[in-house]
Amino acid sequence: MISIYNIKPQFQKVLTPILVFLHKRNITANQITISSCVLSFIIGVLFWFADFNRLFFLALPIGLLIRMALNALDGMMARKYNQTSTKGEMLNEIGDIVSDLFVFFPLLKYQPESLYLVVLFIAFSIINEFTGIMGKVIAGERRYEGPMGKSDRAFILGVYGLLCLFSINISNYSIYIFILIILLLLISTGVRIKKTLKNQ
Repeated sequence: MISIYNIKPQFQKVLTPILVFLHKRNITANQITISSCVLSFIIGVLFWFADFNRLFFLALPIGLLIRMALNALDGMMARKYNQTSTKGEMLNEIGDIVSDLFVFFPLLKYQPESLYLVVLFIAFSIINEFTGIMGKVIAGERRYEGPMGKSDRAFILGVYGLLCLFSINISNYSIYIFILIILLLLISTGVRIKKTLKNQ
């Protein structure tokens, strides 16, 4: 399936010097995970108040790119420097879902014409992550397949932030956009369930 997640190996190579830098300063994987959650909260707050200052919409493309880097770095740190733990894994999974809630919640304010679809988008995003987690519980392997995986959702929201920054109104099309996103989320969730059951 097509997904931004497929470029993760190349992304990790770019981040390797940063990983070494952080490790030399005794930064742990769990600290990176917590930083990602704090950053997500800040992104959500700036997004919420972006109607007062349009530049706050930049928090989406810039902030979410940094969050994607942090999400990659915590796993790289844990694996490379033997910091894996059940506590860290739980913090990472719960942190990802809570972080998404922080970032997605303001969509309810900006896309009132698609209110119910936004609610479904948030709900299916959580379900999508849950099926990924269940892959590890049932078959011993975390599932990340897209389309509309975590990285894809971050990319879409980053593009949305840029559109808002330049006053490009998508309200007339938002219903169709969210319907498409939700369909892709359902496909992704179905693929994760199928692969989990196949590999158990």
